[in-house]
Amino acid sequence: MTNHQKSIWLYGFNPVMEAIKAGRQIKTIYLYSGRHKKIEELKQEAETRNIPLKIVDRPFFDKRFPKGHQGIAAEVRGQRYVPLEELLSIPERKNETPFFVILDLIEDPRNLGAILRSAEAAGVHGVIIQKRRSAGVGPEAAKASAGASEHIPVCTVSNIKHAISRMKAMGIEVAGAEAEVGLPPWELDLSGPVALVIGSEGKGLRKTVRDRCDIMLSLPMLGRVNSLNTSVSAGILIYEILRQRLRNR
Repeated sequence: MTNHQKSIWLYGFNPVMEAIKAGRQIKTIYLYSGRHKKIEELKQEAETRNIPLKIVDRPFFDKRFPKGHQGIAAEVRGQRYVPLEELLSIPERKNETPFFVILDLIEDPRNLGAILRSAEAAGVHGVIIQKRRSAGVGPEAAKASAGASEHIPVCTVSNIKHAISRMKAMGIEVAGAEAEVGLPPWELDLSGPVALVIGSEGKGLRKTVRDRCDIMLSLPMLGRVNSLNTSVSAGILIYEILRQRLRNR
């Protein structure tokens, strides 16, 4: 890692292990002198790739990271964000029907990480986030993604509305998710090229973004609580789209 490259911290077993497997540039891995049940597996992966390991005391972790660090951390090269045109070319290279997720000002990195985890597991080709007023893929998001952030392409853009316009010009249907506004996703055909747009926590989609969507999706609410967590809603919608794609194979 050269001096001019910005580095960040990852913490927890899965984020660090997936960073190793993904070939991310890692300066040093730090391990608590206590034992973690998978510590030997991580050591072997690191030693195979000649990544330096340092054994440190627990206060090293407790001063720097939230609970859940598991006594494992790594100083790594900062997240690589994929340019929009590179992201949009992925489905063609894979000979697959485009499937993207667009996040409209998601601010909680834990929600971002959870969405990345669902998106990666469901085969989404990439996730688009806005540079300003949005959570980026940092340590908390990486931890919440359980390492999925190492494998799913993420693109940051100055304005997601421009990205939506670019997708629509390519024939990708843009489906916005909004409570009590659209149809249940299983009543629509979402098996074609699609970009799912998820709104921010509490506020939903901005009107200017909603107006650019081709269709609106909404999950029915039958209980006393009238809304779902943003990442939970995203996961349900992502997997409904996957279900339709698998059905139509």
